[in-house]
Formats: sequence, C-alpha cells, structure tokens
Amino acid sequence: MIVIDADVLGRGRTGDETYLLNLLRELPVIAPDLRFAAVTRHPELVPVGVEAIELAASSQEQRMAWSFPRLLRRLKPDLAHFQYALPLGYRGRSVVTVHDLSFETDVGGMSRFERIVFRAVVPRAVKRANAVFVVSERTKRDVISHYGTAESRLVVTPNGVDPRYTPGLGSHDYVLFVGAIHSRKEPLAALAAARDVGLPLVVAGPARDEALASALRAGGADLRGYVTPDELLGLYRGAAALVLPSRFEGFGLPVAEAMACGTPVVLSSEPALREVAGEAGVYAVDGDYSAALRQALSERAERSALGVARAAQFTWAETARKTAATYREVLAQ
Repeated sequence: MIVIDADVLGRGRTGDETYLLNLLRELPVIAPDLRFAAVTRHPELVPVGVEAIELAASSQEQRMAWSFPRLLRRLKPDLAHFQYALPLGYRGRSVVTVHDLSFETDVGGMSRFERIVFRAVVPRAVKRANAVFVVSERTKRDVISHYGTAESRLVVTPNGVDPRYTPGLGSHDYVLFVGAIHSRKEPLAALAAARDVGLPLVVAGPARDEALASALRAGGADLRGYVTPDELLGLYRGAAALVLPSRFEGFGLPVAEAMACGTPVVLSSEPALREVAGEAGVYAVDGDYSAALRQALSERAERSALGVARAAQFTWAETARKTAATYREVLAQ
C-alpha cells in the first residue's frame, strides 16, 4: 500500500490542494498495479480508485506529532508520500513534495510561527525522504542551494492543467488576479495596472491578509474569495488578461490554467513564471505592469494562440506518470 497524505483536501489551500486532488485522480489510472490510500479530514473528496482513510485533527501540529504517526504504525505502508513534512518518528520508505521555499526567502503571507515551523520541518523531510518531488526547475535549484540536496534525489514533476480548462466565449471586460491575497503576490500592482487600462480587477482567491484585502476593495477590486473550478473556468474565459505580479512562485498554476483558456498572461520576471509561460507570457519591464498589460491586450490573438499551445505541455497524467515511476524506484530499494 502507498499512503498519501491528503490533509490539504477541502481546506482551500489553492495550488497545493489542486496538486493533490489531480494526483489522486490520475494515479489509479496510470498505475493500476499499485494500491493507493489517502489520509484526510475529508474522505468524501477522495477520488474513485483511492482508499479514503479519515483522520480528524485538532491542529496540524497535533496531527503530525501524534495521530498520523500512530495511524502509520497501524497501517504499515510500503511507501508514504507527504507534503513538505514527515510525521514525527516515521522511519518507513517515504517521498515528499516541496512546492516552493518561499518561507526561506520571501516571508510575505506567512506568520512568524509558520515560518519557524516550515524552516524546522522541511529541511528534515528533504534530508530523510528517499526521494523529493519538486514542481519546477526553480524549486529544484532552491532546494539544492538552501539544503545542499544531491540533484539525484530530486524529481521534477511539474503541475498539470485540468482538461476542463479550454478556450470559450467570454466578455473580456475585466482583468483577473488568481491566488491567495498576501503581499508576496503583489495584488495591488495588478489593481493599478487594471485601473490604468480602464478595466476592473476581479480577484479569485482566499484573503490571507485582511488589511491587503481591504485595500483592494477600497480600490474597487471585486474580491470573489475561494472559487470552485467551474467558477474559475468562467473567470478565466471572461478575462481580458490574467495579471500575476508575484515576487516568488514555485510554479504558478493559474498561469498554465489561464493560458489553456486562451487568456493572455501578464507576469513578473519571476523564474518559475517564465518557466511555465515561456514565450507566451508578457513580462513587466522594471515593474511596469500597465505597459505589459496594454501590450497583452493589443496582441491578444497572438498571445492566446501561444498560450494554448504552451499549456498543452502540462498534463496531470504526465505528473502522475513521473510520480508513479519514482514510487516504483523507491519500492525497489
């Protein structure tokens, strides 16, 4: 049995949750010879083909220190797959996914306590796991730089795009920002660019920083909060462009999803975003997102075609294939 920590399901963790949900959907199809179980607070969200194991928790700290290790001792999995951290005392075969190291270099959006916890548990998990999944070459470089991890232990498994995200009809009368609202993602820069071109800004994502959310509302932004995949599809299709001025990303899933819908993307020069968008993206020079947005709008047809072609390179089936291949390598050790 391969046990997968799926505690992020149902918790509005945006990219991390999307990664886990799609991985769980694809693994039974890609690797029918393997048996999968997902440990979660929300067993109803576990896809068909994966055994759901419910594990309640009063806190994440209590869960990783006590209840999850106890469950693993009972289950005795052949392999366990975790996100960022290994449960206390776990000694079995393991792999861990590290989405980004923003907590090491850019602390916007995290509390002091969260930073302390991540800086303690992630290096330990990276050191002890049999293999480490990273979602981009950018995160791979960061893990090597910060933790001295051997390149041979790192497996790049880029995120994919749900097949539902395809081009469709839309009004194209607003600018879209997708992601959690916190300072690292610079949503006020997106608002300023939208206002400069005379369009409203729609924000899809949970408010991690209430003061910043209030500033966005005061500036006229339409904050939708956490939205369902179907709602997000409509927002992508209706947007004139996606603007993501983020200072730091591990991958930038909204960029791939927006491109799949034929929506131009305006981005910072953050390495992970360049890695995802390639030549389809329009990158702000010296932080001038207004000029970049005007360019994207004037080149909409060209950028749309480039984006659709680029997004087709990212599939969850391929993510699952690489993941399952690593599972088999670790099981053979």
